[in-house]
Amino acid sequence: MSEATTPSASASTPAEPAPAVESRHASPYGGREKIGRVLWGAVQASLFRLSFHNFYGWRRFLLRRFGAKIADSVHVMRTSKVTCPWNLTMGRNSCLGEGAHAYCLGPITIEDRVSISQNVHLCAGTHDYTRPDMPLIRPPITVKTDAWLAADSFVGPGVTVGEGAILGARGCAFTDLEPWTIYGGNPAKAIKARPYAGSERSAG
Repeated sequence: MSEATTPSASASTPAEPAPAVESRHASPYGGREKIGRVLWGAVQASLFRLSFHNFYGWRRFLLRRFGAKIADSVHVMRTSKVTCPWNLTMGRNSCLGEGAHAYCLGPITIEDRVSISQNVHLCAGTHDYTRPDMPLIRPPITVKTDAWLAADSFVGPGVTVGEGAILGARGCAFTDLEPWTIYGGNPAKAIKARPYAGSERSAG
């Protein structure tokens, strides 16, 4: 008669229950923010988008009415898009170009004399992929004085673009960019130093 086999520990141990993911599709927004997003969406699609090209003051007014902190000399183009404007700050003589998207789920700070070219995407929101419910997180983005984000470039959550830095066309920044350095590629890599503007930096 053969000896009876003993079941292995793995066979006798019940599998651990899968982590609960019921909250994956739960809205991360409170009631006030939901209402604000709906109202701003209607204003942006009409009064903002349909304004004349050079009605910069009008668009600044609309953004401020929804909590944005914007200097008087800021130029925001009518085809640009701002999500959650109450999380947007823009300094003197900065611009948000045609088709650019400031996705301000978290705070986005654009300092003085920053050029945001056409179709740039500033993405201050992502998900915690280490958790099964993948909750929304909102790391801030800061673009320092005299920086330039060229056409179609992307700046990810939590990134600081250093003073005077340039991110070349279609470059993608997922980590901080050093001051007065030119970057390009995906992911962005330093290419060369940007000439220091000296006393001209204080103008305007």
